[in-house]
Amino acid sequence: MNAPSAAPQTPNFRQSELDKFSALANRWWDPKGPQKALHALNPVRLAYVADRVGLRGAKVLDVGCGGGLLSEALARAGADVTAIDLADDLVRVARLHGRESGVEVDYRVQSVEDLAADQPGAFDAITCMEMLEHVPDPGAILSACATLLRPGGQLFVSTLNRTPAAFALAIVGAEYVARLLPRGTHQYRDFIRPSELGAWLRESGLQLEDVSGLVYEPWRAAARLSRRTEVNYLACALKPEGDDGR
Repeated sequence: MNAPSAAPQTPNFRQSELDKFSALANRWWDPKGPQKALHALNPVRLAYVADRVGLRGAKVLDVGCGGGLLSEALARAGADVTAIDLADDLVRVARLHGRESGVEVDYRVQSVEDLAADQPGAFDAITCMEMLEHVPDPGAILSACATLLRPGGQLFVSTLNRTPAAFALAIVGAEYVARLLPRGTHQYRDFIRPSELGAWLRESGLQLEDVSGLVYEPWRAAARLSRRTEVNYLACALKPEGDDGR
């Protein structure tokens, strides 16, 4: 397990990761393009959040928003959405698509740590999907999210489990055999076990409420929740009421 640091690394990103996803920016919204798996996962991710948070009128932050797939879905569901990413090209695409679709989202090129310093306790819910496995210090991201949540607010995370099954399906199968994802999208060493995620959440003052498996079924271009968490999983954590110290 990678121990979380007391303070985030500066900067808490890898330029190679930003460049890798920026190269996909212009096809981000193509449901048959290189991000087709995200298009399939998106309705399940939205439903997972909407089942636990009343989205209409809620202040929601989407951390690592990419080209805005989940951000727009949250906004369409009635949330007041702020979305942040450090990849300029992705934020540009997200803003352009928002203008074309008429969906209002406050997109920003900003780190979650910087936003936490500016707006502690500002959000009812935070989503951080398919991001933690791409940063040097996931614990620092979760700590910043805890700071940004109001007491009683909820954090929603999706990531990949560090198991042989995840290596076989998410890397060998998805990237090299079926070519569902560009090669090099994931690094196995950066996958996160639910026990590691839970420890980081506790250190950030959050209570883990749920862990559910997220199964992608490429033959029907769709996804579903599952009890099996060996590959992808979603998690929900709560910031306890009365906790205004973060």
